[in-house]
Amino acid sequence: MKNYERKTAAAIDVGTNFVSMMIAEIGPQGIIAPLEDVWKPTQIGRDTFSNGKIELSSTQELCKTLKSFAQLMKDYRVKHYQAVATTGIREAQNREYVLDQISRCTGLKVEVINNLQERFYEFKSMRDSICDLHTMSQDGLLVISLGMGGTEIFAYKDGSLQFTEYVKIGSLRLRELLADLERVTLEFPTILEEFLESKIYWLDSIRHGTDFQYVIGLGGELTSILRLGHLNQFTADPHFLERAAMEKVHTLIKNITPEKIASLYNMHRNEAEILLPSSIIFRRFLNATRAAGIQAPRVSLRHGLLANMADERFNTIRKHEYINDIVNSVRRLGRKYGTDEKHSQRVEELALSTFDQMMAIHNLGERERLYLQVACILHDVGKYINADGHERHSGSVIRAQQILGFANRELAIVANIAKYHSQVVPAKWHDNYTSLNREDQIMVSKLAAILKIANALNISDKISIQQIDLEITPTEIVFKVKSKGDFLLETWSFSAHVDFFEEVYGLKPVLKHKGG
Repeated sequence: MKNYERKTAAAIDVGTNFVSMMIAEIGPQGIIAPLEDVWKPTQIGRDTFSNGKIELSSTQELCKTLKSFAQLMKDYRVKHYQAVATTGIREAQNREYVLDQISRCTGLKVEVINNLQERFYEFKSMRDSICDLHTMSQDGLLVISLGMGGTEIFAYKDGSLQFTEYVKIGSLRLRELLADLERVTLEFPTILEEFLESKIYWLDSIRHGTDFQYVIGLGGELTSILRLGHLNQFTADPHFLERAAMEKVHTLIKNITPEKIASLYNMHRNEAEILLPSSIIFRRFLNATRAAGIQAPRVSLRHGLLANMADERFNTIRKHEYINDIVNSVRRLGRKYGTDEKHSQRVEELALSTFDQMMAIHNLGERERLYLQVACILHDVGKYINADGHERHSGSVIRAQQILGFANRELAIVANIAKYHSQVVPAKWHDNYTSLNREDQIMVSKLAAILKIANALNISDKISIQQIDLEITPTEIVFKVKSKGDFLLETWSFSAHVDFFEEVYGLKPVLKHKGG
């Protein structure tokens, strides 16, 4: 298929409360044109949050739904699809068995994604829906992405992502955690609010002096809340909920049962039951800002998955904007752990220049280049724990993080690259390395070898490398470095770190220095 051709693709979201699928045509500019959007309720989230496991009956019903989705894909002759599972399956003790049964019954491969991957895809959908997003991010924007199992907070200022925080409190989890109390008290809404406050009391302190002028809410629950506001004439805008309207809708939800809401407003019971915890969460975050209300762009994980497929296929502008967001969030993570930003930046520049000049040798792509860049920024975070053997701690710290848009496998890759940036090299007794598949092990070694060289050439603050050019011969890679100052320490450091590079690439690194 040529790049200018449209293609039909499908995105399946095996969610916590609903299973849904969007089939769409994707154009060369990354435009998504939906053809079909279907959904059905599921009990998997309720099972997981209540019992820790997904019941057999829920799994069978899920397989039945996904089988019908697979048939619809055949009807549309869909060849490209992505199916993902979120909190409901992700946190189930029997998730691997459930995923295997889905594969056997439907032929569909479902990938379990983490919280930040989920938010990343929703952000792609959001960027398609809001035309003035850049202006909002300049003035101060708080994005609240509410899921069934948790809430992700993204803060933008001066046009870039400033920080992210994750709270393991979502609409369904909040209700299920306190479900027993609902049956014995009439003050259940107050108890929900008090419990939420105990989990996010730190919210006001994380703003770092930023006055957020705008709030965007993501999640189907906000759409339902807006619908109630619109039907009751609390608000005229179906995509924006003013502060006063938020209070009115919240009061309405507090004083009416989920059964009555479902009946009056033609909602499914599953949807009605999570309105109260959802309104409590959105209201609390809104009140922590100066925003006039919450904007609801009507995004979906399905649309974001399709947007991501379009980005990968057609290399859109949207793709590069989100790479910048990822890098900015990683830089903030480095500052959080007190890394030497000047040193990390020098290492990053040198490593990426080396990577770009070795394209014909390593045969890696732009995603692998991003892994290297992230590892460069974070390679010294382990010093926050202990400067002695910090590379080992760097790997541990990175594995414990969540990086926007990165799968758990990708975090493991970056953690390994960072761990091997100094003297340590991969060994068969290193579980962190051997747990990777063979292809990822080779990739980690290739990138770590480059990082070792870049770090070795930036051992002193007194040296400023002005230019590096690589000359590749059948037996050697010559690093031609131009810099100012005495290069003796760097020459020694380079020699001490070339063995692993030579072993990985089968080429001998040679350093040639020219004074500036």
